[in-house]
Amino acid sequence: MSVRVLYFASLREAFGTAHETVDLPASVETVGQLRDWLVGQGRAELVTAKNLRCAVNQDMARLTTPIHSGDEVAFFPPVTGG
Repeated sequence: MSVRVLYFASLREAFGTAHETVDLPASVETVGQLRDWLVGQGRAELVTAKNLRCAVNQDMARLTTPIHSGDEVAFFPPVTGG
C-alpha cells in the first residue's frame, strides 16, 4: 500500500520536507500504525509532539482511523498565531 504523508509546522521543519510518499507493509492499516511505522523509520518527533493532530484525505482523523492505498495522511501539531 502506498500513501502520501504530509507534515506541517514544526514537523515539516524537523523532517526537512513537507511531504513524502511511502510504501507500507500490509500490517499497517490505521493512522496509529502508520505513525508507529514512521517512528521506526526515524520520524521520532511524531511520538514526542504534544497534542498531535492527524487527518486522512483532509478529514480530521483519530489514530484508529483506517487508511487505504492512495490516501493522503497529514500530521500536524496544534498551531496558534496572531
